[in-house]
Amino acid sequence: MRQIILDTETTGRDINEGHRIIEIGCLELIDRRLTQRNFHCYLNPERDSEPGALAVHGLSTEFLMDKPLFKTIADELLDFLKDSQLIIHNAPFDLGFLDNELKLSKKKYKKMIDYCQVLDTLPLARQLHPGQRNSLDALCKRYNIDNSKRDKHGALLDAELLARVYLAMTGGQTLLFSEEEQSSHIIQPIEPKKITKEIALLPVIYATNEELKAHENYLNTINAALWTM
Repeated sequence: MRQIILDTETTGRDINEGHRIIEIGCLELIDRRLTQRNFHCYLNPERDSEPGALAVHGLSTEFLMDKPLFKTIADELLDFLKDSQLIIHNAPFDLGFLDNELKLSKKKYKKMIDYCQVLDTLPLARQLHPGQRNSLDALCKRYNIDNSKRDKHGALLDAELLARVYLAMTGGQTLLFSEEEQSSHIIQPIEPKKITKEIALLPVIYATNEELKAHENYLNTINAALWTM
């Protein structure tokens, strides 16, 4: 099964206010293992980020000015994503921006759900952990996933964290690497030792006459005490 963990960064939260995608990060999972294939790019949104978004991702207008426009990478992105299952945290947000970018390219693109299946991990987390915070940071903490490098949001880093969270939520599988990478880290099983049962002949030690007399006197003392209670 081919799955793609996807995350985006944007200039703001609302496409109706003209906000655009500035970063896309995608990681490929095959049979629940992370392969070496990924898709990552920064994009020129042709506008500034709003202050709140800039504080989150830290990608300045100056940094993004020489980056490609979305329409120039759209075909490559869709080739990478098609016929996979997208795994996204809060999928309506990312899909809304991606569909908007496809529309703005003025090419005859369909919507993302026409190219891929989609699994949204946010409602899955809410089902597993009702009444609790289910942000990516909160889920990393809950599943003991190290997110100490996440001082700023980044699409590729967040995609890797989401991959770990997704695998933990859906069966505890955290083997993220390809079979080639795992081969050098395989721990060989220890051959179990055969255990044979042997019956030992233990010596029987009988009480001496003195021990029997002392025990009898002790029982008489207990009986006398019980009758006087």
